[in-house]
Amino acid sequence: MAAVVLGGIVLAVIITLGEAFKRFMAFKERQVGVTADSTAEKAAQYAAHVERLEARVRVLERIATDKGADLAQSIEDLRGTPVETVQFKAEERA
Repeated sequence: MAAVVLGGIVLAVIITLGEAFKRFMAFKERQVGVTADSTAEKAAQYAAHVERLEARVRVLERIATDKGADLAQSIEDLRGTPVETVQFKAEERA
């Protein structure tokens, strides 16, 4: 009789531990999902930032290689103008 009770207790403990493990694994899966979403969002932000920096470098390269007399005017035109909307006189000549 004591063996049956002990077996029942062991079985209940095993079932309880199994359920706790399932809940723990579900929690970890959700945690990984949230971390992955956050990482993907940050990667997209970094990619956009790099793209903006590359655009700025292209603008600076154009200014540095522009041999026209209007270099000073091109630099002044860039002040306060977003990089995406900048049009160069050198591009118009090309």
